[in-house]
Amino acid sequence: MADIRGILKRIRDIMRQDAGISGDAQRIEQMVWIFFMKIFDDREQEIQNLDSGYTSPIPGPLRWRNWAADKEGITGDALLDFVNGELFPKLKEIGLTATGEGSATVIGGVFGDAYNFMKSGTLLRQVINEINAVDFNKSNDRHEFGELYEETLRELQSAGAAGEFYTPRAVTQVIVDLIDPKLGEKVMDPACGTGGFLACAINHVRDNYVKTAEDEKALPGQIIGIEKKPLPHLLCTTNMLLHGIDTPTNVRRDNTLSRPLVDWQPSDKVDVVITNPPFGGTEEPGIENNFPQALRTRETADLFLVLIMQLLKTGGRCGIVFPDGTLFGGDTKTKIKTKLLEECNLHTIVRLPKSVFAPYTSIRTNLLFFDKGEPTKDVWYYEHQLPAGRKAYNKTKPIQISEFDPLKEWWNNREESEQAWKVSIDEIRERDFNLDIENPNTVVEELRDPEELLAEYQEVLAGVADLTGRLTKALGNSLSETAK
Repeated sequence: MADIRGILKRIRDIMRQDAGISGDAQRIEQMVWIFFMKIFDDREQEIQNLDSGYTSPIPGPLRWRNWAADKEGITGDALLDFVNGELFPKLKEIGLTATGEGSATVIGGVFGDAYNFMKSGTLLRQVINEINAVDFNKSNDRHEFGELYEETLRELQSAGAAGEFYTPRAVTQVIVDLIDPKLGEKVMDPACGTGGFLACAINHVRDNYVKTAEDEKALPGQIIGIEKKPLPHLLCTTNMLLHGIDTPTNVRRDNTLSRPLVDWQPSDKVDVVITNPPFGGTEEPGIENNFPQALRTRETADLFLVLIMQLLKTGGRCGIVFPDGTLFGGDTKTKIKTKLLEECNLHTIVRLPKSVFAPYTSIRTNLLFFDKGEPTKDVWYYEHQLPAGRKAYNKTKPIQISEFDPLKEWWNNREESEQAWKVSIDEIRERDFNLDIENPNTVVEELRDPEELLAEYQEVLAGVADLTGRLTKALGNSLSETAK
């Protein structure tokens, strides 16, 4: 088995020497298009072994095996000229002419906005030679690489605005575990980023429900992702290949919100939505016009909530990461929450500490779970608490999936406790649909009268002054005795 961790470390070290790589985001994008080409070529070799009639969408000279596999192959300026002058232009062209649901569409989606940032063909050859040591048809290599790929995605948290693309693995995992997507159910992430939710869903269905080769064959068709930005789309497509989705044509690059709400047809509806839509930002002008007048807003997270209500089938279920702002906001937010509570059963809100998404944002977030088709009667709240002795999560000590074990134990046997409480729909209406309800079981020290506190403070100051005077006097007497 290849030393995957060592290979990735050497690739990073090589790229740091290249003048064209500036920052983590560029380095990761550069790494991933190379990974994609190698993974795609390895998978094509496997497919050809099973199907002699298979035809690659990539022309022969552009296939990895024909320009990259030989360690003594082209390098230096010749390699740069080939990559920049032939490989990228022709792969982009494949995307422009591709039709249907085949691999050519995937190629086009990946390379439509990808770039080669490296300026040294010699260093590029060194990177290529390192990745050639990995055989993605060997399950051990693919599994270990997949685990380390997750670490690579986590690095995006420190890559400026790119941090929005990564949701902590523990959060994606607990949402998928509690939603429990099954074989045959359409599972969608309409803002899929790097594919964390989709990858967790694939593993969950495969581990719990796939029993036969036919089951495995059906799995890719039930996974649907849409991502607006090119870098996370590239990362997601590669992630799907690593998780055994050889032709991830259901992962599209598009803005889900750009489609008018009324244009989503019954055939588009899904059984499960699991997502962390972008929050804290606004959509471009005009996007809100795709939504009913009463629900129009430019806040991205709010628009996604409206969209998800439209996308779910009756009986469909959703697990979503959502910011505090919508829970307590009024005006349009109140109308959106009213619609949610009338059309769906918002049965659970899990309140997370502020630092879960640090360092990207300190906005407090929640996990909302709801089912489409029945109105809400009660909302259960569950407060996730930091581990004992911890003041916050951070980059080196992120939230862990094991910390959600108490939530999982409580999920199917709900009782009120110091962490859990239930609020009726009548109370929520009385609060004008403000869902930002703090834990009533938290012991809060009683607020005291400011004048009383000020009087106590003055007494303390007087006591300190008196003590200081006595100490000064005692010290003076002691010095006088010593002088005698």
